[in-house]
Amino acid sequence: MKILIFYASYGGGHLNAAKSINECLKNNYNDIDVELIDCMKYVNKTIEKVTTKAYNEMAKKAPWAWGRIYSDSQKGPLAHITSRSNKFMAIKLLKLLREKNADLIISTHPFGSQMCSYLKRKGKIHAKIATIMTDFAPHDQWLVGSDFTDYYFVAHEKMKTYLLSKGIEEEKVFATGIPLSNRFLQTYDKEKILAELNFKPEKKTILFFGGGEFGLGKTRTVEIFEGFVKYCADMQIIAIAGKNEKMKLAFEKTVEKYKRNDSIIVFEYTSQVPEFMSVSDLVVTKPGGLTTTESLASHLPMVIINPIPGQEEENAEFLEQNGIAVWIKKEDNVEDILKNLFSNPEKLESMKENTKKLAKLHSTKNICDILLTEKSDT
Repeated sequence: MKILIFYASYGGGHLNAAKSINECLKNNYNDIDVELIDCMKYVNKTIEKVTTKAYNEMAKKAPWAWGRIYSDSQKGPLAHITSRSNKFMAIKLLKLLREKNADLIISTHPFGSQMCSYLKRKGKIHAKIATIMTDFAPHDQWLVGSDFTDYYFVAHEKMKTYLLSKGIEEEKVFATGIPLSNRFLQTYDKEKILAELNFKPEKKTILFFGGGEFGLGKTRTVEIFEGFVKYCADMQIIAIAGKNEKMKLAFEKTVEKYKRNDSIIVFEYTSQVPEFMSVSDLVVTKPGGLTTTESLASHLPMVIINPIPGQEEENAEFLEQNGIAVWIKKEDNVEDILKNLFSNPEKLESMKENTKKLAKLHSTKNICDILLTEKSDT
């Protein structure tokens, strides 16, 4: 059986979801041939490079503009332009699809789904098409070509209900959760990890993500970080600046200012997110689909900062409404919010319990089982 997994490089979540599916398929199933492909890069490297850079720059410097595009792309002229451009690019993708002759095409980005469903409607391909939605709120761009898409995998039941309201057949839609790396299912030695950080096991630990290489909301992020450093004097903090040297230096300067070197450690980049989540009591982060999925699997209450307008703001609203997160907004006083949060242990415990209602620990395996064996492990 030949399987293609399509992703696009607009944010890291699409790729990481694709990687998780790829790893699960290769490790658990026989007689399959799986390939992971950046469909936008294949169709046109110049377009992919320009649009990826435009997304990154817009998210960093003009997030309001990205929010407008995100909203407008569900309806009106922009939605039609996007659909037409994907039909044009689908013709280029057809060469690859004919060469690979896939039985199943899995896409973690709407562009891949749109191109393949268009080609299927035209009778150019006959493969099964599966779409994996990588956010906690729906967007209609994912649903373009739904008549020719065979499977939809969504984060939770509310999203499934939304798809059904759009006329998609119930037998096509599965509320499996977003694909998750199996590293988040492993058991870690908490005392050993804390000892390596020179942290004390009896103190609470906060994991603080600064926003990564794009430096989203850097000034506000540093303000919020300083609020945590000042207010949470009896807690330990693991701060991750991502591939962002300026953010790392700003974090380190703040740590020095408050003489907190013994209880705060700053990383520019880390590959130990599962390990650090396993020893943490709270995560501070932007609410991307991937990080949210990982936090839920680790049963961590969330403090949300700097969501990009559009899908991340919708994720933030969903998490707040479900009692999992506190969203620090632009006009909020950081210390007031932290005081309200940490002076109420019952609230934190309730947030932790609520993560268990939404966590989908076996999301990746369930998706693969449904696609290949039509069985799911609940």
